[in-house]
Amino acid sequence: MKGLFKSKPKTPVDLVRQTRDLLIYVDNNPDSRESKREDKFAALSKLLRELKQILYGNSEAEPVSEACAQLTQEFFKENTLRLVIVCLPKLNLEARKDATQIVANLQRQQVQSRLIACDYLEANIDLMDILASGYENPDMALHYGAMLRECIRHQSVARYVLESEHMKKFFDFIQLPNFDIAADAAATFKELLTRHKSTVAEFLSKNYDWFFAEYNSKLLESPNYITRRQAIKLLGDMLLDRSNSAVMTRYASSRDNLRILMNLLRESSKSIQIEAFHVFKLFAANQNKPADIVGILVANRSKLLRLFADFKPDKEDEQFEADKAQVVREIAGLEPRDN
Repeated sequence: MKGLFKSKPKTPVDLVRQTRDLLIYVDNNPDSRESKREDKFAALSKLLRELKQILYGNSEAEPVSEACAQLTQEFFKENTLRLVIVCLPKLNLEARKDATQIVANLQRQQVQSRLIACDYLEANIDLMDILASGYENPDMALHYGAMLRECIRHQSVARYVLESEHMKKFFDFIQLPNFDIAADAAATFKELLTRHKSTVAEFLSKNYDWFFAEYNSKLLESPNYITRRQAIKLLGDMLLDRSNSAVMTRYASSRDNLRILMNLLRESSKSIQIEAFHVFKLFAANQNKPADIVGILVANRSKLLRLFADFKPDKEDEQFEADKAQVVREIAGLEPRDN
C-alpha cells in the first residue's frame, strides 16, 4: 500500500519555480531566524543539485533533451538567472559550484533551435557588469569568471563587454597577486579577444591607441614572467588572425612596438623568444616598412642575425625554419632609407 502514496516526481518546471521562490526568499530576507534560514538554504542547495543533474545527467543516465528544454524555457521565463547571479555570494561553496555549472550549461541549451539565453542576456545586459566586476571579489571571482566566459559565447554579449569600461580593468585583473584569479581573468580576456572575429577586429580598430598602450606597458613589459609569456602568445594569435590584418599592419609600423619586441627576443626564456619571433617577423615581412623601422633593423642587423643563427624551437618545425630564413633574408637585404 505504501507505494501508492509516493509523491509525484517534480517536473523540471516545478524545480525551477521552487528554486526561484527560494532565491527570492534568500534575496529578501537577510535577517530572518537562523534555523528557518538554514532549512531554506539546505532546500535550495538540494534543488540546485537536481537542476544540475537534469542538465548534465549522472553516472546512470544521460541528460534528456526534452527535460533540458523545459528547464531552460522556465529558467528564462522570469528572472531566475538574475536571482542566481545576485544571490550567489550568499550560497555555500557547493551550491555556488552547482549554480555556476547550471548557468554555464544554459548558455548552450537550445529551445526550438534558439539559444534563448542570448535573448535574455541582451534584455538584461547589466548582469555582465556584475559578472565582470566579480574579479574584484576574491570569493566570487572564479564563479563569476566561469559564468562570464560562457555568456560571451554570444556575440552581442561579448561586444557589450568589449565596449564597456570593464575591458580596461582586465589589464589589472590579469596581474592580481592571487594566481588562480589572475589566470581566470587572463582566460576570459583571451576569450574576449579571439572568439568573435569580426567583433574583435572592430573593437581593436576603434580602440587601437589606448588598448595597445595598455597592452604594451602593463602586459608585454610586465615584471611578471607568466604575464609576459601569455601576453606575447595572445598578441601573436590576434595579429596573425586574418580578420585583424589592418590592425596588424598598423602595429608592425610602430618603432615603439618594435623596440618592445626586440627586448622580448632577448629574454632568457625560450618560449617567450619563440612567441616574440612570431610577432617580430611581421615587422620584417612588412613590404611597406616606415623609414624609422628600416633604420632600427639596419642599426641592429648584426645583433639580430647573430641571434637568429642558432635560434630554434625545442621540436623540429619546418614552418618556423622557413619563416626564420625569410626574416634573415629580409634583414640582410635591407638598405638604409632617408626619412
